[in-house]
Amino acid sequence: MAKSRIQDLQKRRAKLVQGGGPDRVKKQHELGKLTARERIDLLFEEDTFRESLLWVKHRCTSFGMADKEFPGEGVVTGHGICDGRPVYVASQDFTVAGGSVGEMTGRKIREAMDAALKTGDPFVMINDSGGARIQEGVDSLSGYGQIFYRNVLLSGVVPQISIIAGPCAGGAAYSPALTDFIIQVRSEGQMYITGPLVIKQVTGEEITAEQLGGVESTAHYSGVVHFVAEDDEDAIALTKRLLSYLPSNNTEDPPFRPDLHDEGVFPDDSMNDIVPEDPAEPYDMHEVISRVLDQGDFLEVQEQFASNIIVGFGRLAGYSVGVVANQPLVKAGVLDIDSSDKASRFIRFCNAFNIPILTFVDVPGFMPGVQQEYGGIIRHGAKMLFAYASATVPKLTTVIRKAYGGAYLAMCAKSMGADTLIAWPSAEIAVMGAEGAVGVLYRKEISSADDPEKARQDKIREYKELFANPYVAAGHGLVDEIVDPSDTRSYLAQALEVLKAKRELRPQKKHGLIPL
Repeated sequence: MAKSRIQDLQKRRAKLVQGGGPDRVKKQHELGKLTARERIDLLFEEDTFRESLLWVKHRCTSFGMADKEFPGEGVVTGHGICDGRPVYVASQDFTVAGGSVGEMTGRKIREAMDAALKTGDPFVMINDSGGARIQEGVDSLSGYGQIFYRNVLLSGVVPQISIIAGPCAGGAAYSPALTDFIIQVRSEGQMYITGPLVIKQVTGEEITAEQLGGVESTAHYSGVVHFVAEDDEDAIALTKRLLSYLPSNNTEDPPFRPDLHDEGVFPDDSMNDIVPEDPAEPYDMHEVISRVLDQGDFLEVQEQFASNIIVGFGRLAGYSVGVVANQPLVKAGVLDIDSSDKASRFIRFCNAFNIPILTFVDVPGFMPGVQQEYGGIIRHGAKMLFAYASATVPKLTTVIRKAYGGAYLAMCAKSMGADTLIAWPSAEIAVMGAEGAVGVLYRKEISSADDPEKARQDKIREYKELFANPYVAAGHGLVDEIVDPSDTRSYLAQALEVLKAKRELRPQKKHGLIPL
């Protein structure tokens, strides 16, 4: 072959790889942002990325588009090796037409998604785009629609991770919302459906893009975002860490760390000092979680949202596990609308990808209040019941302290399908707390007593002696074992070792109907 042809190929490729050109790349860097290709280089092992559809061109001839060229159509797609495993990626290029999505942009993204589905590999979408390419009209909308459709096809088959590294506005925000996890870069990434200008025109409210769709809004108030990254490098590092806990697809087991398994599991006497003597005194559930998991390593999900419940990933004896735990430091660990939604979604993800679930219980009940009832706490709480009951992965529950009423059931009680349920001696398993129960059971007796307050305290003490312990439940076969706190990690590790072979058959059906 003539060298001139090879040189021509190299010249053409070099021009496309430059994206919007040096000036726009410089501007991207001045904003503190990496380019689409620089982000990909961080994600994959060196020289493993293989790009697809680099040469694609748009077909739009209206609005002066006929003579315009957009290198790569504003997105870089392909696959590479991430920590030894294939991963597919689509990284929007803001240096090319602001990363706007046209017909062929959508085609490139959906072909990468189709390939991920065929091969059973994770898909990562890096969002940095001004939105739909208006000049292409309905073709642009169709491109988005086909991406959304594939988000749903991939759901529960391969992990999908979205990085919000720049603007992600309008309909574009729905693709990340359909994926499993969203990582948003502080200050640089924004997510919203209608921007500040539209809101001002329609409602008269004035707000900045950062206030509307920055991490304070999406990670703290709405819970749309699962992780906050400080910059592009941090976002990629979070992506790789998250993938390390996950299987490539729903037919595989999660990654196993034999080095952690070989370290062995031993009693931990420090566990005995975590729970205060006073049942009304709070403590940090993170202390329990860090002592149970291998090397205390815990990747918390949605840390800033609904903090009265904790969810995240870790390892136990080398096996990936999902953790769901009440947090007594926040709202006494009650379940409310937001925490129920947060936990339910996480439980369903773990079940879809064969990740065992460890549940740590210290829950005084569901949050009381008019606004909670008006907001549908019944429906939202039912999501947790549904999520746990429908999960067929190994489920190991540890009752640390309070386990009252329906909220206890919603935290994976034995009757809700827990494969193993253990309790600490500090566990209080009952329909409700002593004060509330006494008010219901002995109201007339107390009110007619010579000293009502003394009578009330006597009844509270009596109720606590009967029910503020795990022994009644254990006597009824609702607790498998009452363990010394120091033995919790070793007991759970041994139970998990046995349960990894669990198989559970369910009635055949298209799908259950979770109370959305």
